[in-house]
Amino acid sequence: MMQRPAPEPVQVIKQRRDAALSALVSGVPYMQYLGVRFDRRGDELTALLPFDDKLIGNPMLPAIHGGVTAAFLEITAMVTLNWSYLWQDIESGALDPDSMTRGALPRLPKTIDFTVDYLRSGLPRDAYGRARVTRSGRRYASVQAEAWQDNRDRPFAQANAHFLMPRKDG
Repeated sequence: MMQRPAPEPVQVIKQRRDAALSALVSGVPYMQYLGVRFDRRGDELTALLPFDDKLIGNPMLPAIHGGVTAAFLEITAMVTLNWSYLWQDIESGALDPDSMTRGALPRLPKTIDFTVDYLRSGLPRDAYGRARVTRSGRRYASVQAEAWQDNRDRPFAQANAHFLMPRKDG
């Protein structure tokens, strides 16, 4: 009878996932400036854009700037796609989180196009975002993202994005 290898301790798996996600997020200075963070539950990510006065575009309304909204949606789409693209390598341990944290990231998908629908004003409060990879092929991927504040069923913006996938050389 063959012995099955013992499963990795859950702390080791969580630590590897958290380190990999942290490496993906910390490599983008604009993400740091906006304060965008990600909450991870298994393989599902939720982006958080904590409210800050610097995010306001129109102080008369006040409303979150459209450029900040678009950037938040693109960040959400990109990180979600990168997360799903790298998931197998993160899980298998093929990607070393320590070297990722030091900036040794694999080649990642690049934005081809990005379209935003502004559905209503983003209010001066925290915003949340989620993205879904709708197609991921060898050459390109399609991602849909949405941002909401108080009610997930009432997004204030949504986006569609296409990304060029890196070539798997070797």
